[in-house]
Amino acid sequence: MTKDRINDALTEVTDFEDPALDVYARMTEGELLRDPAKGLFIAESPKVILRALAGGYEPVSFLVERKQLKEEAREALALCPGVPVFVADYAVLRELTGFPMTRGVLCAMKRKPLPSVEEVCRDARRVAVMEKVMNPTNVGAIFRSAAALNMDAVLLTPGCSNPLYRRAIRVSMGTVFQIPWTQVSPDLRELKALGFKTAAMALEEDAVSIDEPALLKEEKLAVVLGAEGDGLSPVTIEDCDYTVMIPMSHGVDSLNVAAASAVAFWQLGRRPERE
Repeated sequence: MTKDRINDALTEVTDFEDPALDVYARMTEGELLRDPAKGLFIAESPKVILRALAGGYEPVSFLVERKQLKEEAREALALCPGVPVFVADYAVLRELTGFPMTRGVLCAMKRKPLPSVEEVCRDARRVAVMEKVMNPTNVGAIFRSAAALNMDAVLLTPGCSNPLYRRAIRVSMGTVFQIPWTQVSPDLRELKALGFKTAAMALEEDAVSIDEPALLKEEKLAVVLGAEGDGLSPVTIEDCDYTVMIPMSHGVDSLNVAAASAVAFWQLGRRPERE
């Protein structure tokens, strides 16, 4: 997109009541998630927006700090000719959105229909499962670890924070657009039907160490993580094929779920060992 074409798409933010700004100024992320007519989410920062675009998500509009038009936002805008771009100085955007904008760029984008578990896991050998992880920061951090440390997909049970909440996306650094994900039933029956063995990360007396050799020999393994504080439900632990713990030292009893995920994915994300 040339400079003139970018200018053609620009609209100066002067009227905070403009309905086109509702997605940035008045609708909560929960409302966006529950509104089937809109089906939108907010991506924040140029790098994250570029990853969303590469993942096939369709932009609806941009909200851009003026100085970013000549800086990091330019590449994303160039990929989206004709998409409205609302622009203002930082102080105006801070007042409009009610929060400080990371890198001065937001993009409203359309959600895509969620794929089936079978589709997401068709070629997968290692997958991450979150059970009722409700903190968006933890969800985003787990996605980032999963993408970086050899997980092929991420599955979320009902009750998890949506991965397309703005904070989850930002903490993930856009990896929610790079690694396949979808929702899964709490009993994980779809995974079991696909031949996955399940490893519950939990501090139980009968838990095996995360370096248990049998874990690396599994052709298909799902690493199951529970919510911060409560951990996995007893039913889930009972239903899993393995209960796995990360050995601790210095009297520490456990790690934050996001930190635990990185350790688990690093150790268990390797390909199966052969005899």
